[in-house]
Amino acid sequence: MAERNPNHDEQSTEIERMVASAVAQALQDQIPQLQAQIVQRVLAIVPSRGSGVQANAQESSSALVQAVSSIHAGFTQKEILRALLDAGSKYCSRIALFVVKAGAASGWQARGFGQEETVKDFPLDLSSGPAADSYRNRMATSANIAEMGEPFVQHFGSPADGQVLMLPLALKDKVAALVYSDGGASGKLNCDSLQLLVMATSAWLEVISLRKQAAPREDGEAAERPVPAAQTVSSFSDPFAAHAPRHVPASVPAAPEPAVEVVAAASAHTASAAAPATATDPFAGLSAEDADVHRKAQRFARLLVDEIKLYNQAKVAEGRRNKDLYDRLKEDIDKSRGTFQKRYGNTTVASVDYFQSELVRSLAEDDLSIMGKNFSR
Repeated sequence: MAERNPNHDEQSTEIERMVASAVAQALQDQIPQLQAQIVQRVLAIVPSRGSGVQANAQESSSALVQAVSSIHAGFTQKEILRALLDAGSKYCSRIALFVVKAGAASGWQARGFGQEETVKDFPLDLSSGPAADSYRNRMATSANIAEMGEPFVQHFGSPADGQVLMLPLALKDKVAALVYSDGGASGKLNCDSLQLLVMATSAWLEVISLRKQAAPREDGEAAERPVPAAQTVSSFSDPFAAHAPRHVPASVPAAPEPAVEVVAAASAHTASAAAPATATDPFAGLSAEDADVHRKAQRFARLLVDEIKLYNQAKVAEGRRNKDLYDRLKEDIDKSRGTFQKRYGNTTVASVDYFQSELVRSLAEDDLSIMGKNFSR
């Protein structure tokens, strides 16, 4: 048996440290640019209210920038989420965050409800109403308080105008939490600003996760070794790891499950994290390099389609009802398809059209007829 070469091991370790240090430095250098891009993207879709209220619009935009900045000032996941609630409370009278775990949602923290403990551990019904719509479609959902269900109304009471807004806090391919908001007694409810704050929070949480993943330890080694592509373990820790819902739907297995990972690889959405990766990993037969490309292509396709849904919510709803979704979103779909093909058209995933599959899965909710007759199969 060949003997190990100590010098080779030392050289490999030194190279690993150098690469980890270079990656950490490169990511650190990019953080300010990433933060600026997030802020600019948020502000880019703030609707214009006309020249007659230009001063008020500028003041509103300035306040929104400050709100986003307060979220970006957080460096732990809980700090960021608390900042979201604090910032969001300036744009509504009542706001609460409900953690999604094991198919159930329960209250975490809130603002504007008087005694904040009234929200903690309250079970949110994910089987119907705006909570179910927001969770399943990963879209902001406006509704009447009555649609939240009688237990919710009895527990929290109704806002003066009866209007509520449910927002999904989506990270990668999962909804990690739902954000509830309403106007309370004053009727204050700025839906656009709340939606932008939740978007900024999701983006910043992902930036922070990348930053932590690449940060070197004091001894010079990487804080976490790169996870092999075939594994489904996330490098992003769960901000609600200590939060276990007391109320679990009957359809969920009674056996204890590990904490839901907020950001996971594309194939990680399995019933049990303890199962071998090869049992559920569709790329288990590929090389580590090819599997990684496939996963990245899947995630990129989901990101592109999520953006289409986010910026065209009214068209998506109308297209689903009239089964002409492609005709209504043709320009956005074709542009995003071109972006996907430009990045992955000449790679090993070229034979698998992940973008097309994601359009049907996410936009059309697995019903091809919803895309309409002009959608190419």
